[in-house]
Amino acid sequence: MSAFVFVTPTWPTAPWVSAMRKAAPNMDVRAWPEVGKVEDIAYAAAWLPPPNVLKSFPRLKAIFSLGAGVDAILKDPTLPQGLPIVRVNDADLTNRMSEYIVLHVLMHHRQQRRLDASQAKGVWEGFAQHAAGDLCVGIMGLGVLGQDAARKLAMMGFRVRGWSRSPKNVAGVESFAGAEGLDAFLAGTDILVCLLPATAETDGILNRALFARLSRKGPLGGPVLINAGRGRQQNEDDILACLEDGTLLAATLDVFKTEPLPASSGLWRHPRVTLTPHAAADSEPGTICAYVAGQIARFEKGLPLENLVDLKRGY
Repeated sequence: MSAFVFVTPTWPTAPWVSAMRKAAPNMDVRAWPEVGKVEDIAYAAAWLPPPNVLKSFPRLKAIFSLGAGVDAILKDPTLPQGLPIVRVNDADLTNRMSEYIVLHVLMHHRQQRRLDASQAKGVWEGFAQHAAGDLCVGIMGLGVLGQDAARKLAMMGFRVRGWSRSPKNVAGVESFAGAEGLDAFLAGTDILVCLLPATAETDGILNRALFARLSRKGPLGGPVLINAGRGRQQNEDDILACLEDGTLLAATLDVFKTEPLPASSGLWRHPRVTLTPHAAADSEPGTICAYVAGQIARFEKGLPLENLVDLKRGY
């Protein structure tokens, strides 16, 4: 019997093993480092695999990413070559990300942090609110996650625009593409949402030079950053400096260059920063394992795997 293994050194494996055994009751499910005979293993699901682990399975047929991105797998310098790598494309994960984006866009739009401060002081403070249509939300990255969030924000009345590597056609969303479309995209964006894939081209893209090109004509009085993409895409020193000098009004950050975020980081204590612990779209074992089991069943019947990673693009 072919075996399946989880390689997740930073996650507790018991919930995943239990969920996979329910999703694929006839499969031999194991968890690294207790892998048994390496020759048995045909499929692996991984997140931050240590070097040489995936390479040690000589009969491995496919690798599954347990998160929305695949950079945690691609950073393995010993990744076996020529094997298909499958991204998770699950409706539950997509909806969780959209919930997060809508939640934080609304928090900034309705000025919830200002209301929280008034409550803490015991002050009854009313102030002018603005309509959703007065704000333009710009989403960098129009893949599955970005498109879903864009549609849901547009349904709520926000003006929504998207920027991606190649042109995309999304109903209700003004689309921009490529380097030539970036300036125009940024110039009309009041709340910037980053859902870009992690690639060499997107590393460090969220920096002072980019923030300076955002709109300052919106009703909030300055631009807002929401990053639920990858921590390596943001310059955290620039974010803090731009919050101090007014280049940015506020930020919601779910991802960081170093995770957990060090206690010494000024982001923890800044009054206009909202932090979450890489929890925008948590991978739920039951849902993800059902998806992976379904993909394996397809593959074993001779059908192609879906949502394969393009290694040249990095996603």
